[in-house]
Order: sequence, then structure tokens, then C-alpha cells
Amino acid sequence: MNINKQQIDKKFEEHIKELGTALFKYIYSLVKHKQLAEDLQQDVLLSAYLAFHSFEERASFKSWIFKIATNRCRDYWRKEKGNQRFWQEGVFDYVSTIEMTIEPEEYILEKYKKEEVLHKIHELPGKYREPLLLFYFHQCTITEISQEFEIPMSTVKTRMRRAKKRLQPKIDM
Repeated sequence: MNINKQQIDKKFEEHIKELGTALFKYIYSLVKHKQLAEDLQQDVLLSAYLAFHSFEERASFKSWIFKIATNRCRDYWRKEKGNQRFWQEGVFDYVSTIEMTIEPEEYILEKYKKEEVLHKIHELPGKYREPLLLFYFHQCTITEISQEFEIPMSTVKTRMRRAKKRLQPKIDM
């Protein structure tokens, strides 16, 4: 039994040495925060280690551990969404009173700028417009947009970057 555990530990360690950097980069691409990515990577490694005995080699180790990483990131986002809702409810009245202290001219100018940006976004082709609207106006994550349109996250990011590039010369702010 002890030899078997040592063999399992060694095999797991070999996989991690091979994929450790790629795993971190993947998690970082999802969360865009170095310390959070490091924490999530540690959580993923611990979960994978504890479940490694049940790993069936029907799929590659890489796809298995990346799936664990995706699920951990989803768990984090769900938790974070709940925390945001809590804080938004608590400060909503305070924010609305701050908005009341803004001069009417400033408020109208800000509102006009937002409407102008929205109008310019609607002039973009659909494949560029939809990700921007979902991300900035409906608070969807890159992952959710990717799943909605059944396209890779990298494609969503590219389309958003290209849309911003197309919008930049049209909006003078």
C-alpha cells in the first residue's frame, strides 16, 4: 500500500511539473488577478491531489485538471457575485444620495455621454456588439459570454478588443 501511494504521489508530481505553469496561466487568464490566480491554483492542486486516486485515464490529465480549475473559478465567481449583491444592497442608498449632490449639468452631460457610447456600440456589427453589451451592461463574465455563443473565451476577448478599437475613434471623450 505504501509503495502504491509513493508511485501515485510521484506520478502526480510529474504531471504537475509538466503542467504547473500552463495551469497558472489558464487560471490567471480567467480571473485577471495574480494573487487570486495563485490561491485558486493551490486550491485546484489540492483538490486534484485528493481526487487523483479516482482519476481515470479516459481523458488526459491536462483536460482533467483544467476542468477542475474551471469549476473552481466558477465557484469563486458565484461566491463573489453573492458578495457583490450584499455590498450593493448595503450602499445603494448612499450612492443615490451622492448622485443627487452632482450638479444637474454634470449629470446630464454624463447621461448624454453614456447614451452616445451606447448608440455607437449599436452601430457595430453583431459579433462585436453583443459581447460588449453583455459584459459592460449586463455584467456577464467572459466565460458566460463564451458559453452563450458557444465560442472560445479567446474569441470573445478578441472580439471585445476589436470592438473597443473600432469604437475609440468614434467616441471623443
